[in-house]
Amino acid sequence: MADERSIGVILRTRPLTETSLIVNWLTPDLGRVATVAKGARRPASPFRGKLDLFYEAEFSFSRSRRSDLHTLREVGRTESHPALRLNLDRLELGAYFVALIEQSTEIETPVPELYQLLVSVLVPLEKCEPRPEMVFAFEIKLLTFLGLGPDWDAPRLTDGAREMGRRLLGFSWEQIQCARLSIQQSAELRQFLHGFLIQQLPRLPLGRSRALKCGTAE
Repeated sequence: MADERSIGVILRTRPLTETSLIVNWLTPDLGRVATVAKGARRPASPFRGKLDLFYEAEFSFSRSRRSDLHTLREVGRTESHPALRLNLDRLELGAYFVALIEQSTEIETPVPELYQLLVSVLVPLEKCEPRPEMVFAFEIKLLTFLGLGPDWDAPRLTDGAREMGRRLLGFSWEQIQCARLSIQQSAELRQFLHGFLIQQLPRLPLGRSRALKCGTAE
């Protein structure tokens, strides 16, 4: 069977053996893919320096006939986003985004919009101060791409919070960085989206509370 090729973002890595890693990818055409990088932990491995959280790369793999864990063959790193690993707030916010994607998707079920959403947020997350508006916007965009968009006519939202929620859906990340929610609007959207995520997902990913404190004085 010929090797398959794709592009992807690394969602997480973890040791498999003393010398090998499991590498989880998000791709536009295959969805979430799990691969094993044999020998990747050896000093002379050809994978050395190419496999880390949020790395973007072109890669090839040999598909397993027995499991969802495939054999990684080649990796050509295209972007590493180093600033994300130098700032704890940015790293935790990115980790929450990854957990949200993992909780809301099935393995090897492509949702190209979610790949584009994650890729689009990595550069602004690397350069800008993390803020709660980024969390709300990511959640709203993700739910909408999954066909689970929130009901903005819910009576428990004030007009101001409802309007800001709708704007965050359509805003670019540059516009989101300029958006400012009032304390009341932020509290309303936090509670509203929390309840909506609990209804729509198998479980709420860990890290939401910490992500919402990024860039604030809380």
